[in-house]
Order: sequence, then structure tokens, then C-alpha cells
Amino acid sequence: MLSRSSFTSLVVGVFAVYVVHTCWVMYGIVYTRPCPPAAAAGAAGGCVWAYLARRPKLQLSVYTTTRSSIGAESNIDLVLNVEDFDIESKFERTVNVSVPKKTRNNGTLYAYVFLHHAGILPWHDGKQVHIVSPLTTYMVPKPEEINLLTGESATQQIEAEKQTNALDEPVSHWRSRLTLNVMVEDFVFDGSSLPADVHRYMKMVQLGKTVHYLPILFIDQLSNRVKDLMVINRSTTELPLTVSYDKISLGKLRFWIHMQDAVYSLQQFGFSEKDADEVKGIFVDTNLYFLALTFFVAAFHLLFDFLAFKNDISFWKKKRSMIGMSRKAVLWRCFSTVVIFLFLLDEQTSLLVLIPAGIGAVIELWKVKKALKMTMKWQGLRPKFQFGTYNDSEKKTEEYDAQAMKYLSYLLYPLCIGGAGYSLLNVKYKSWYSWLINSFVNGVYAFGFLFMLPQLFVNYKMKSVAHLPWKAFTYKAFNTFIDDIFAFIITMPTSHRLACFRDDVVFLVYLYQRW
Repeated sequence: MLSRSSFTSLVVGVFAVYVVHTCWVMYGIVYTRPCPPAAAAGAAGGCVWAYLARRPKLQLSVYTTTRSSIGAESNIDLVLNVEDFDIESKFERTVNVSVPKKTRNNGTLYAYVFLHHAGILPWHDGKQVHIVSPLTTYMVPKPEEINLLTGESATQQIEAEKQTNALDEPVSHWRSRLTLNVMVEDFVFDGSSLPADVHRYMKMVQLGKTVHYLPILFIDQLSNRVKDLMVINRSTTELPLTVSYDKISLGKLRFWIHMQDAVYSLQQFGFSEKDADEVKGIFVDTNLYFLALTFFVAAFHLLFDFLAFKNDISFWKKKRSMIGMSRKAVLWRCFSTVVIFLFLLDEQTSLLVLIPAGIGAVIELWKVKKALKMTMKWQGLRPKFQFGTYNDSEKKTEEYDAQAMKYLSYLLYPLCIGGAGYSLLNVKYKSWYSWLINSFVNGVYAFGFLFMLPQLFVNYKMKSVAHLPWKAFTYKAFNTFIDDIFAFIITMPTSHRLACFRDDVVFLVYLYQRW
């Protein structure tokens, strides 16, 4: 059987292998092996050449239709036509798109993007390339927020259709952005080892004795964000569509394809559109160098999370006495962790934040059971709870704990009640439950660090901090500073972001006491 140190070393070793393997995979994605010079020198070698190297005169056309496949120009609408299309020049144009009746009735509208020779219709051009993308998606609309006392809505208008549609039913939303890319490098591929990710976007043509690949057209789905979605109403006849274009390198194209596939896989595993949007934001809103830093930060955060949970559980599992430990601090930490989890759940926060918060809440509930020396026995179908007894030293700790809590309550309770009353009068919420959870969590975030004072007071009175789980504290401290970085990367409520920096101060106070 492995000892604890051996198990920790095994986990760290697996983590190191994972990081090295991921770096190797990322290198394989961004680096593509070109066709060998010997093969490229032969006219009929196994190389695949870029058609763009011939500098053809191109035209970009964007059509819309309610059908997922088209064979001719019937039942389609031309929304954008860029003649003399320059693949090196970026642009952004906003057009108005007519919304068919079928789309207004929760149907789908597709965009067909063609890149073809100038002056020739796409379906008459044998060397055209095209790609299709839905302009609509289905999502549950965000509940309307109202003033709970007056019933006044945030928008001062309630549409009749919103009253008929259940809030938990997904409705059709309009994707107001369409981001296009063309791979502009004159890269010569090795025909015997074409990358599978790019291959599905490539169209080959035989020109004489050589094989060429036509321009690689790509739609950047990662740029489709939830904040850009618009609800489609039955009365909507036109909607704006912003079409933007920029060139893209081969390395970034391959990386973007893999990231889009990863987001699609998350959605297949049950991630909602909003959860996937949080992942998209990590890739789209940061540059590639910062993204690489984010990967390493996230990997170490995961490692420290595991080690902190492991050492915390190990400490409390062996804990038989509460000497020097503030029960009030343990109870408050459990309450605040559960409240924060319910708040993040109510705010539909990213699963990247929600899942660790849920695991932490379960651990804190278990620690309360240990702190209260609680046991549960079943009498038939009814549970019976029993609480253990405390020795003299534990009772002395409880006296210090109660003394600190008494003076703390004079400050804390008025602040929390006053904040809850102010928010009820001035802030709009989805429901009374939402107001209650927000009031609790604002108290936790704003004044939660005050509940660490009982433990600090007990430490001061007992002139010792040896009873604290310092290993777990150390790993949590590393994660606290990592959370400071994540606070600027992952979308989360502002109050949760500020709490990340508040935890830094709390840990520094503990370090001062130990010193």
C-alpha cells in the first residue's frame, strides 16, 4: 500500500508528465511539416501546392437561406458581395438581413459563404470554395429582473410574447457576428501526411501535373459570444449582421480548429451555451502568449486544488480534539461556502468556477460534522443526531471563541441587515430567492473576512498556531494568488472577483501570527 508521501509524489509525477505531453501536443498542432525539398523539386512529386500562389482575382459572396444545403440560386438571399476581394486586407461591414417567417417561428437560418473567381457566379465556378454556418442558435432567455417591492421591470416594457413563452424553454437567438478567415500562407503540404484537422477544410484540384489546394476558408465560431446574441421575435423582419474578415496563419488556423472542436465536445457532454461561452472567452479575449500562461496557471491551480483538498481532508480525518480551533469559524466557513455555491448557481456562473465551489461546500459540511463531534444513527426511517462532549481545554477554546463572536456580532449584523435592505430598495432581482441569496453572499464577500477574527483571537489567546492545518493552508495560499490571475480571465460576478483579493489579506495575517 502506498504511503501518503508516495501517493503525493505519484500525483506530482503524473502532473509533470501531463504538462510535458500537452506541450508536445501543442507543438504538433502549431508546427506543420512542409513537403521535403526533394519532392518539391519534382514537378509531379507528392506535394500539394497553394492555389493562392497564382494570385487569382477573387470575390467574396455571403448568402442566407433556411435550407441546410443548396444546389442552385433559388430561395437564397445575397446579403454581402465583396468584389476585388483582397485576402491580405481585413474589413468589417454591417448589413441588414431579412428574417424569413420560418426563422421567426423558431426556425434556423443559414449563412453560405463563397470564395470564388471574380465575375463568375459561385455555382458556375468549378474552383469555388464555400462554408456554411447557422446564424441562429437556441438558448433559454435570461429571466427579467424586477424591483421586488414595486414590480417595476428593468426595461419598463413586457412584451406579450414573453408572457406566453415559458422561461425554461429555449428560443431562437440571432448570432449578430460572422467572423471569416482565409489561410494566406503559400505553404506546400506533404501529400502523404496532410494534417487531419486542416484536411477537412481543403479542396484539391489537379492543374497539369501538380495538385493544388484551393483557398482554405474558415468561420471563427469562437467569436460567437453570448453577449452578441439577440432574441428573435415573431415581429422581427430584419436583423443586423456584422461580417468581419481577417487573414490567418496556418499555425493559428490549426490551433483554432482544435479549440473549436474542444468547445463542441464540451457541449456534447452537457455544457450549455453560456458555459461554452466562458471557455470561448479564454481563447478569444486573450492573446496566444497570455493563453499559454493561462494553461500553465490552470494546470498548477488544478494540482494545488487537489493537494489542498487532500491535506485538508487528511488533517480533519485525524482530528480528535478541537483545542485551539474556532468552531464558530468552521461553522461560518461552511455557511459562507454553501451560500457562495448557491449564489454562483443562481448567477449561472461558468462550470470552471462552479464545480470547485461545489466540491469545497461538500468538504466544509463534512468538517462541521467533525467539529461538532456529530454522529448520526437511524431509528427506523428517522435519523437521530448525537453530539460528543468537550474536555476542559476545548471548553476554554470555546470561551475565547464565544467572546470574540460576541463583540463581532455588534458590528456584523447591522452591516448585513442594512446592506440587504438597501439592495431590496434599489436593486432589481429575478425573484425573492435571488434577493435572499444575493444578500447573504454580499455579506459573505464584504464582511466574511471578519469571521476569521474568532480564529485569530483564539490564536492570540493561546499563543500558538500549531493546531492549524498549515499544509492545506500553504496549498490554498498558492491557489489564492493564482485566483488573482483568474479573476481577470474567467467571467465571474464582481463580488466573487473582489473576494479573491480579500483572501490574500487573510492569509498574510495568518503568516504574521505564525511568525
